[in-house]
Amino acid sequence: MLTLLGIDPHKVSHQAVAVDANGAPLGQLQVKARPAGHAELLGWARREFPGPRLWAVEDERNMAGQLLRDLLAAGERVVTVPAHIAADYRKQGRRRGKSDAIDATAVARAALREQLPDLVLDEASRDLKLLTDHRTSLVEERVRLQNRLRDLLHQLDPDLAAEIPSGGLTRYCWLDDIIAAYTGQPGVSAAIVVDLAQACRALTEKIKKLERQLKPLVAQAVPALLAMPGCGVLIAARIVGEVAGVHRFRNEAALATYAGIAPLDASSGQQQHHRLNRHGNRLLNAAIYQMAITQLRNHPPARAYLERRISAGNTWKVAMRALKRQLIRAVYNTLTRQTTPTPQAA
Repeated sequence: MLTLLGIDPHKVSHQAVAVDANGAPLGQLQVKARPAGHAELLGWARREFPGPRLWAVEDERNMAGQLLRDLLAAGERVVTVPAHIAADYRKQGRRRGKSDAIDATAVARAALREQLPDLVLDEASRDLKLLTDHRTSLVEERVRLQNRLRDLLHQLDPDLAAEIPSGGLTRYCWLDDIIAAYTGQPGVSAAIVVDLAQACRALTEKIKKLERQLKPLVAQAVPALLAMPGCGVLIAARIVGEVAGVHRFRNEAALATYAGIAPLDASSGQQQHHRLNRHGNRLLNAAIYQMAITQLRNHPPARAYLERRISAGNTWKVAMRALKRQLIRAVYNTLTRQTTPTPQAA
């Protein structure tokens, strides 16, 4: 009989709860969030539950990254449970309150009832995800500094601030002009403007360096995906990093559900319709959306498909949702043809 082992990961410790195929608790163990603790956890599971096992880890990648790698390296089956799904199952439990054991039990029961894809050890996908996540954090930091810089320029020189176009603070020419104009000027505000402009320039250099680093990695990993209309290096890197092994999905519908692109049935009585799915992997969803927007600008078949859906009575949002569904199917087929299953996925 299959045993589910739910894990509630933390920085210092990991709480594990084992449940049977009916969701009834069988035992629990808390270990340190270190390699020695992971080995203790594996030994306990193999000793107490020698039959088939499935590990369900709450999707806190910053907390459970090493644990996931250790479990996969040991040949265990692992799934990750999104935090919002685990929270829903915690509310459904008969025990009220919140504790590590209750959370781990909810994670195990969620994995028992939800059809979650197995996690695979895909180093190429992991590297691309780390790089794209790092670039995103740098872009967010640059936007925060650009807003402060533009605000100060409006106070010091409204004419110059109005002259800088939207997105101009990402270009070296404007940043260099600002640095040259305010370097050596008296006052605290001028010094802060120079400091902010220099910081924006340094961040832009780092972002461009990351993009140059991503290009050969993506070209080597998924050249066929790059050949798809509207799919550039950044979109392809995000897709590969978030899919993390396409063969862990049983079909393209499972990938669409994982991405939150498959519509949800919202019918009642004689009213038969679907609504937007706001769950799933939002980063992957956003990448497919960006791909769709690019195709609507540059790819006539995509525009024709959207117009055909709208002329059939769909709203723009419904037609866009249908276009994204077509794109996720094409992405699944492209990745499936190009890649081979890893041993963990098989």
